[in-house]
Amino acid sequence: MSLHILGSKPGRIGGAVLAVFSVLALSTSALASGADSDGDGMPNRWETNHGLNPRQANAAGDADHDGLRNIGEFHNGADPADEDSDNDGLDDGDEISDFDQFDVEDPDTNDNGIEDGDQDADHDGEDNEDEDDADESCRADDDDRDEDGIEDEDENDVGTRVSDSDSDDDGIEDGDEDLDGDGIDEEDEDDAEEDECEVDDEDLDDEDGSIAS
Repeated sequence: MSLHILGSKPGRIGGAVLAVFSVLALSTSALASGADSDGDGMPNRWETNHGLNPRQANAAGDADHDGLRNIGEFHNGADPADEDSDNDGLDDGDEISDFDQFDVEDPDTNDNGIEDGDQDADHDGEDNEDEDDADESCRADDDDRDEDGIEDEDENDVGTRVSDSDSDDDGIEDGDEDLDGDGIDEEDEDDAEEDECEVDDEDLDDEDGSIAS
């Protein structure tokens, strides 16, 4: 005996039920992806993917010390665990507040072949990334992926590579070399600006143990 619903034709009931369940499944999935258990304005999935606790309101947090709160990282497509999400030399917070013509997700916003940090937005003769550093209270927060003592944003300025701690393969780490011949190791020049970090790296080199001039 076949089951019939008033106004329906045999064979159509299975398809109709399947369609209803499909719609419900999609709706449930959409709700899950947009769920915000702690009500802090950031979806659970985004918080989990970026190492935040989706059950603790932490919109005002700034774990990467880039001056951009977590909620701002979310709205601008930035990474709350990386102070320079697009690795262009500008901290996310400064790129949003001070250099609003640049995109925090694009290292070369105007596609001119020069990274945003190496440009001079106000035409004062100083690169954006150097002006950005001047406003930082803790320069040790800057990325140094190869741990050679030279910040990633400065490697291109001195002719070394971001992902190679010994760019010329001479057995001496890039930070311990004096590439411009001024008698000061590159990592000491990199530390020359005022640094108010909890761990003071201004006086002692990372690798060779020598005292900075």
